[in-house]
Amino acid sequence: MKVKINKGKAKGFVKAPPSKSMAHRLLICAGLSEKECVVHGISESEDVLATLDCLTTIGVKWQRKEDTITVQGVDITKISAESILNCRESGSTLRFFVPICLVSGANAVLSGSERLMERPMGIYENLCKEKGMIFSKDKTTLMVKGPLKPGNFKMAGNVSSQFISGLLFVLPLLSKDSTLTITPPIESRSYIDMTMAALAQFGVETVWQDENTIYIKGNQKYSADEAYVEGDYSNAAFFEALNVLGGNVQIGNLSPSSIQGDRVYSKMFEQLKEGTPILNISGCPDLGPILFAVSAAVNGGVFSGTSRLKIKESDRGQVMAEELKKFGVSASLYDDEIIIYPTKFERPKEALYGHNDHRIVMSEAVLLTLTGGIIDGAEAVTKSFPDFFEKLASLGIEVEKIED
Repeated sequence: MKVKINKGKAKGFVKAPPSKSMAHRLLICAGLSEKECVVHGISESEDVLATLDCLTTIGVKWQRKEDTITVQGVDITKISAESILNCRESGSTLRFFVPICLVSGANAVLSGSERLMERPMGIYENLCKEKGMIFSKDKTTLMVKGPLKPGNFKMAGNVSSQFISGLLFVLPLLSKDSTLTITPPIESRSYIDMTMAALAQFGVETVWQDENTIYIKGNQKYSADEAYVEGDYSNAAFFEALNVLGGNVQIGNLSPSSIQGDRVYSKMFEQLKEGTPILNISGCPDLGPILFAVSAAVNGGVFSGTSRLKIKESDRGQVMAEELKKFGVSASLYDDEIIIYPTKFERPKEALYGHNDHRIVMSEAVLLTLTGGIIDGAEAVTKSFPDFFEKLASLGIEVEKIED
């Protein structure tokens, strides 16, 4: 799908969509509970649907009414996934469900797109080898077989916090206590804290023993009558970026007490407006594309901690550099640093491309409010924010969808 966006200043009020990250976590917690739980604030993003598909495959029952889902969980120590767990293109779904599948000791097969299977899984592969479990992977499928047993676990903290969260979901269900030691530096610690907060909503206790070690008591049970998904700061950042570019947008549905790491966007946008800062984004990699976009439109910027952007839905540093070039903006890419140079901003002479990456598309859309233009592959927004263009149009920006 192509989308044409006309130049204009955004103005009005918009509600931030529900947090995809917290929706994954609360739905999984509900699925691990043996009592019924009602989860409020669920969007129909592709990634969340992938998690619901996988919950169904392991025997979880659920019913949807608007943005509310009633979940009847299962005892995962007894599951036998006879069907393949289809993770679509969701890295969170894949990495969260591998440990879930390891608990019972049954054979389990997880599938996904080729791009998803290219994303690093070595931490789980090494864990399975170390603990005597089975792990094998090809271009589109991954097979694992446990059982996972309690004990002391070690994981690198500089790859993805999703591996750590995956273990945190299941270790409380095992027969004895466990510890999880994370080798520093721990990047995206806020996502680990989000997982621990989700578990706490279901009465499951996990505790930081020290700066790098989490203690997990065994034989715990998930239990909650209701859970609420808060608004998403990572997607709200696209609307706040419109304000940096001269708009006047108020954003609702955001908790001021949220522990989401992407809350830092407002501070980072201020720094970009004031000059050409050096920003470390290792703890908030999902903000990378919109920070690059905003820096290109104002004073440029230097971004460190960018290595993980290579293993997202696209190589985000590389593809943003390609797309910014169409605006006349140059960038330099290094192993763990990206520099966006301040320059005259021009209207693109050709269509922008979405690279099958929702955050690239939304960042491009923000920039096109300055110049006007077309995005090819705009359907990628369905991964996390299906009604993004409708929300953008509600702010007075003319948006035209052009079906292929």
